[in-house]
Order: sequence, then structure tokens, then C-alpha cells
Amino acid sequence: MTDWQKLTHLTAGARLQVERARLMDGDSAGLVVEGAFELPALAQLTAEDQTFIAAFVRCHGSIKQMEKYFGVSYPTIKNRLNRIGALLPFVEIDHDESDQTSASDLLTKLERGEMSARDVVDQLKGHHS
Repeated sequence: MTDWQKLTHLTAGARLQVERARLMDGDSAGLVVEGAFELPALAQLTAEDQTFIAAFVRCHGSIKQMEKYFGVSYPTIKNRLNRIGALLPFVEIDHDESDQTSASDLLTKLERGEMSARDVVDQLKGHHS
């Protein structure tokens, strides 16, 4: 078990605040920074969830590989990913913006006569008709 896993096990899911950090490498090696630092959301996950996420990345997001690696079913992997995802609010995706057509696509549709100039302007302003 790594030191980090021991620490996350010891805290038993309680929030942790770091007050001192020492840089180990580079030009600033040995520099100590003191203050109140909140850990990033990924570091706040349990050791088991961190291991799960690391395995997911190593499997290139393949749920089939995760099923084989952990010996569990597809729904089990999906449920765990959903649970962990709910703990990481900074990764939320704004579906409204991702669904919008690009300006280039809108202009192409205008040139083809598939859209009116008014429709293109409305789309660019974010007003969907």
C-alpha cells in the first residue's frame, strides 16, 4: 500500500486539508510551501476509487477491458463510473453548447439555402427555433 493509499484509508473519507508541501524535484527542490490547501477532487476520492479511475484510463476507457480486469459486469462498471462521476462536479458537460452547430456549418447551410439569414443569426445568438 502506498503512502497516499494509507493516508486516504486513515482519513476514512473525511475531507483533508494540506497545510504544508515540499517540492521534491526541479529547480525548486526542497522549497516548502505552507498554507491551507484543498486537495483536487481526484485526490479526494477513496484509494479504491482512485485505483478504479487509474485502471479506466489505462484501459483507454474500454468498459469491456474493465469487466475483464475487475471480473464484474458491464452494469457494475457503469454504476461505479456514474457514482464516481457524481463526485467530480468540475467534469460536467454543458450539453446546450456541445449541441450547437458551428458558425462554419451555419454559413454553409445559408449558402446552400437550407437556412435563412434570420435563422443563422438566431442560432449564433443562441436562440433555437
